[in-house]
Amino acid sequence: MHEEATLAGRGAVVTGGGRGIGAEIARSLAAAGVQVVIAARSVGEIEQLATALREDGGRAWAVPCDVTDEDSVRQLAADANARLGHVDILVANAGIAGSSPLHRQSLDDWNRTLAVNATGTFLCVREFAPAMAQRGWGRIISIASIAGRTGAPYISAYAASKHAVIGLTRCVAAELAAKGVTANAICPGYVDTEMTKDSIERIMSKTGLGREEALASILATSPQRRLVEPDEVAHAVMALCAESARGINGQAIGIDGGGFLG
Repeated sequence: MHEEATLAGRGAVVTGGGRGIGAEIARSLAAAGVQVVIAARSVGEIEQLATALREDGGRAWAVPCDVTDEDSVRQLAADANARLGHVDILVANAGIAGSSPLHRQSLDDWNRTLAVNATGTFLCVREFAPAMAQRGWGRIISIASIAGRTGAPYISAYAASKHAVIGLTRCVAAELAAKGVTANAICPGYVDTEMTKDSIERIMSKTGLGREEALASILATSPQRRLVEPDEVAHAVMALCAESARGINGQAIGIDGGGFLG
């Protein structure tokens, strides 16, 4: 039996699902017959995507959620369970990025970055994991970053938050390993999304470089000299959801063309 066929009828929640990586993951899950709740603060975007997936024959719902708010995450779980019956797959994708020299890093920006990327992931995992463990099957996949496995100038808050996601992932994986639930983190390099376009704009504004030069500085971080495509990340998510991936647990999987091999 084809691996994706085994996912038909499963229920999934994708946070940060309105655009970029999250939207592509939602599309891939829906195409495999997974029922999908798409969550984000951007109500218009998630409604539009859910409608498009339904028009393509999928089963998808949009649920607004602020992952930094405990009550909002609890409501997301209640709404997801009402629509799906149960949640088998959590893709914790919601995240933000920024850059600043350390001495100019404001406490507000630091706190905001950790709140969305690290605390938001924690709140979602804490909310959905217990029921997965009780049912004896689950996939928790957090979208971290290659910055969670290494460091670089000007991204102290972002890198710290993604290191936290990987640490959380490894602890959850160990805690739930005997309960049929796996937890893994995917660590992309720069992906061809709006977030990367924003990074290019910041480089241009802070350095005076033109667009091509700013893009070249980003591409220089990849041995393949290219941006990762969102569907490459979605492919990794789908692979981790497969039954044959049940032995992959607690891993931080890089998708960056070989830029970090440690």
